[in-house]
Amino acid sequence: MSQVHPGDAPRVHDLIGIGFGPSNVAMAIALREHNARVGGQEPVTARFFEQQQSFGWHRGMLIDDATMQVSFLKDLVTLRNPASEFSFLCYLQSRNRLIDFINHKNLFPLRVEFHDYFEWAAAKVGDLVSYGHEVVSVTPVVQDGTVEHLEVTVRSGSGLEVHRARNLVIGTGLRPLMPEGVRRGDRVWHNSDLLRKVDGLEGTSPSRFVVVGAGQSAAENVAYLHRRFPGAEVCAVFSRYGYSPADDSSFANRIFDPGAVDEYFAAPDSVKSQLMAYHGNTNYSVVDIDLIDDLYRQMYQEKVLGTERLRFLNVSRVTAVEEGPDGVRATVKSLVTGEETPLDADIVVFATGYSPADPLGLLGEVADRCLRDDEGRVRVERDYRIATEPGLNCGIYLQGGTEHTHGITTSLLSNTAIRVGEILDSLLDRSVKSTSDEARPATDGTGSAVGQSPRPGSSGL
Repeated sequence: MSQVHPGDAPRVHDLIGIGFGPSNVAMAIALREHNARVGGQEPVTARFFEQQQSFGWHRGMLIDDATMQVSFLKDLVTLRNPASEFSFLCYLQSRNRLIDFINHKNLFPLRVEFHDYFEWAAAKVGDLVSYGHEVVSVTPVVQDGTVEHLEVTVRSGSGLEVHRARNLVIGTGLRPLMPEGVRRGDRVWHNSDLLRKVDGLEGTSPSRFVVVGAGQSAAENVAYLHRRFPGAEVCAVFSRYGYSPADDSSFANRIFDPGAVDEYFAAPDSVKSQLMAYHGNTNYSVVDIDLIDDLYRQMYQEKVLGTERLRFLNVSRVTAVEEGPDGVRATVKSLVTGEETPLDADIVVFATGYSPADPLGLLGEVADRCLRDDEGRVRVERDYRIATEPGLNCGIYLQGGTEHTHGITTSLLSNTAIRVGEILDSLLDRSVKSTSDEARPATDGTGSAVGQSPRPGSSGL
């Protein structure tokens, strides 16, 4: 725990962002637009830290023909500010593709194109982020018995840096999830590794791939490997009879509406569980129907021609994986008969999803001041701020890891633009209240007064 030492403390930022994926890029854009709107009034100061050397979002999943499962209108800004210069449409105009995209008559861009849009947007607010900087610890700074600032230690190639913030926004994304007992290796991949590792197979003649999983990524991996390696057999293993289609119908999609977050947050836990059960098929372990049809058509054609390379081992699961220098053996168990069959392959790909990073993992002793619910989950307010003990006056906001409180949109792009606007409004509102409640000005450790000028209570979003 740090005490304030006048004369040697670093500058205090209004906000420090941990991670710079799409959610915190959207946050940086909202801040930039707010500061431009208030003009000469006191701006919100911010800094973001990203451990990657440049912007990257699920690069291993940017298969050339894979499309987004979300409308381009749910980009980083449009639902919050349709007139924003950071929209996907403005990106298209900058790339001289706006007319071409309109003529395409499609709401769902290629995933590689949307990634390029994210890179374009991130570059436009690039002065707010430090790449190659990993946040390694967060420490409370105690002043007159309360925590007014958080000290953030960041590691880069040049050593350690210390920064201070009145608020944090944590956007550290998702982590690849492997089945219990299975470890990634040279021949055992998570699907997030696919495009990074698959080029290493060029010049070889793989004879068999095994892809484990029943969701969109698994089906895309099956189709991609089958297309790229025409001499190889591709075996899809899943516990269902077949891929289940995603429900993207108009009424079901209302679960992603901003208003649905309000309703979910206010609902009893039993209703939250029901909603997740009812609408899990909009996102979890489901596949676009067009891709399902394409894979079935390919499988049937191969049966007719007697050239079966595409195999579906359904109602089954992989129970063991043994990696050797020349290959990998997967043991596939039938859930109906219990029979186990060894399957030798060159590569086994686990398309088994992601899990959110521990939102409190970086907070150290600050985490002890964060409240949890009866099930041990972090308590989160409607404005995405972690509920904390009295005496911690800093706001700690989460972009992810709030599915239990805010619903299915937590880890998806659908509500990102709205969410960052709500976080910014909360930050501004709390800043105004903090200023009006102060009996005397606080200092940033250098003797300079901070937080004396009230900021607008709304970001105008």
